[in-house]
Parts: sequence; C-alpha cells; structure tokens
Amino acid sequence: MTDRQRKAAPPSTVTDILVSVFQGKPLGRRLKEARIWQVWDHAVGKQISSHARPVKFNDGVLTVAVTSAPWMQQLTFLKDTMREKLNNALGEPLVTGIYLKAGRAEPAIKLPAPTTERKARLSQDKEKWIAAEIASLNDQELRDALGAVMRKALAEAE
Repeated sequence: MTDRQRKAAPPSTVTDILVSVFQGKPLGRRLKEARIWQVWDHAVGKQISSHARPVKFNDGVLTVAVTSAPWMQQLTFLKDTMREKLNNALGEPLVTGIYLKAGRAEPAIKLPAPTTERKARLSQDKEKWIAAEIASLNDQELRDALGAVMRKALAEAE
C-alpha cells in the first residue's frame, strides 16, 4: 500500500485529547459535558439554536435560555427530541433533562482570559512531567493552555 492509498486518520480535537488524558477524573467528565456547547447548533438545528442556547449543565440537566414566550412554549413540546438529538451528537446519554428559562440566546460562550496564577504549587516532578507531555505540541499558545489545565487538575487532585 502506498502513502497515497493510506487514508490519514482525522485529527483529534483538543477536547478529545483532554478527555482521554483526564479520563476517569472529574475534569474529564466536565470536558465531555462541555461538548454540549460544541454540538448544540448542529444537533438542534439553526432555527432552534437562533432562539435558544445552553447556559448551564448540572447533574444531567441542561438549562437552556430561550428568547421569547412563544419559543419557550414550542420548545416545551420539543424537549425530548432535543435531548435525544443532543445525546446522539454526543455519543452518550449525558443530558437526562432540559430546563427552559427566559433569557438571551447568546451565540457563543465567552471564555475567561487565561491566567498564569496558581493557587497550589506543584512538585518539581509534576512540573517536569507536564513539560514532557506538552513538549511535542508546536503551538506555544496551545502548550500554555494545556499546561495550565493539567496544572489545575493536578493541584485539585492533591
């Protein structure tokens, strides 16, 4: 088989990589849950996503902000369908219920700016391990972000 005949595996997303690194840990579960925001538009469709956005996820219940009372009424009847579509897009039954509330349908999540502040100091061995794990990444911004996530997870585990 030649190189041209071989099909390259699709690249992994950062979320998928982080989920595998933190599998079985609380942060791994939270990263899986964060995928709800990634798949929302595709799973529920453009029309619904323009009037309703996920705003919170807690213990299987997704809170969705809806722009108006007529849309809230319509989506009340579509909760089960939306839940099924979301879980299908996620590949597992993370969403067990949907709670609708009046609010603005913001088009994107605003992530906080990265910080370099650390509450707990990690051991030198753990810092070396993190450095070795992220060393192969070419993008400095990605290395910094992943390093910060790993430091936080390790600090919380202590």
